[in-house]
Amino acid sequence: MSISYTSCTVMTVSFTVEWPRLALRARLTRTRRLVGTLLLSLLTLGAAGAVLPDSVNGTPLPSLAPMLESVTPAVVNISTVTRARDLNPFMNDPFFRRYFERERNGSSEQQSLGSGVIVDAEQGIVVTNDHVISDADTIMVTLADGREFNADLLGSDPDADIAVLKIQPVKLSALEWADSSALRVGDFCVAIGNPFGLGQTVTSGIVSALGRSGLGIQMFEDFIQTDASINPGNSGGALVSLDGRLIGINTAIVAPGGGNVGIGFAIPANLAQDLVQQIIENGRVRRGELGITAQTLTPQLAAALEADVDSGVVIASIREGSPANIAGLQVGDVITEVGGRVISSVQDVRNRIGLVRVGQRLQLRVVRAGKLIELDAVIDEIQVANALLDGADFIDGQSRNGRRYVAIDAVDPDSPLGQAGVSRGDLVLSVNRTPVATVEQLEQVAEQSPDSVLLLIQRGRSTRYVQLGR
Repeated sequence: MSISYTSCTVMTVSFTVEWPRLALRARLTRTRRLVGTLLLSLLTLGAAGAVLPDSVNGTPLPSLAPMLESVTPAVVNISTVTRARDLNPFMNDPFFRRYFERERNGSSEQQSLGSGVIVDAEQGIVVTNDHVISDADTIMVTLADGREFNADLLGSDPDADIAVLKIQPVKLSALEWADSSALRVGDFCVAIGNPFGLGQTVTSGIVSALGRSGLGIQMFEDFIQTDASINPGNSGGALVSLDGRLIGINTAIVAPGGGNVGIGFAIPANLAQDLVQQIIENGRVRRGELGITAQTLTPQLAAALEADVDSGVVIASIREGSPANIAGLQVGDVITEVGGRVISSVQDVRNRIGLVRVGQRLQLRVVRAGKLIELDAVIDEIQVANALLDGADFIDGQSRNGRRYVAIDAVDPDSPLGQAGVSRGDLVLSVNRTPVATVEQLEQVAEQSPDSVLLLIQRGRSTRYVQLGR
């Protein structure tokens, strides 16, 4: 619009210069009179203290200002400082350490900016994204009124990108959690955060979609999609409803050009609230499992299994004593729904199970020998066959050429594997020199030697042995 308006102005000037001089002088005189009248009117309004009307003919004009006045004090800016880690072995030598310190010349610290939301004013609880504070040595929370607090990290869940901070509870405002299950596509919403480090900024839009997953942003995904402008620095900020309640935690955007294009994602309030409560109670998020290995349903498999469905997963194996075994699932069953959600891939099953609490009962819709049945499964915590593998999650994978493998899905940095330098995405080729292609095989081999485990780990094109023992 601004480009069109400027072009129109340029066109007006080009025509007036062709007019006769007298006509031009007369037009300029009338223009000066008009401008003078407008300036006088504006000065008169200013002297009278006039403001934009809040109503027209007695009808109030819509405004988000009253709601935002009560909401924005609960949305904070978060800044972190991360000191560079010395990974070079020469840094252990005092001579080389002094040399490298001179070369770095004070550039050993990195700073980042993000956003957060106060959800408990009495306890000073602040929610943000894990990627905002990940690896930070110091975390500073700045309130809308300019006050600053050093924050303590109570815990985080990298797989769902949630972190919980605690600040001094001094005259704080908090946002009330909304019931995100009541959201509908088309509901209006407002995003509040700290884009590009500019300071607190408010944008508005609608809920564009619900239940977005399979995006590859996080391990477990169930996002609200919105067209309210979310930009770098908004991470961890608030997505609120028009009544001022917290419906989501802003997390990510689709940004092919580096800025907002109208596709942003937020963690739903119901999910975020549950994760926050688990972190406060336990210091971590406990995740469960069904205890199955499965593969995505294909038209050929559907025909062979007499399953008249278009999508689902086929159970390939069931661990003895697992929730799936107790629920009565069988090898060859086709799972089509988990907890009321339609399933189209193995990732969908993992995502759905990983986002519910341990002990929660989920209804499963299953096709068995052409018949639709319903079963209930109580999700149990992931069991580790060998205590030396505790703190790591393993998943079954399959390459494009059909080769099956075991991958590291998550690793606690303080676990034995984490201390040994194993990372998420690494592959386990063998356990105690026995090749393994499934998690079930890995557990069977590992449980035979509880005091010592030798793993062959692949990362990219390189492999190495990792010895774990007590």
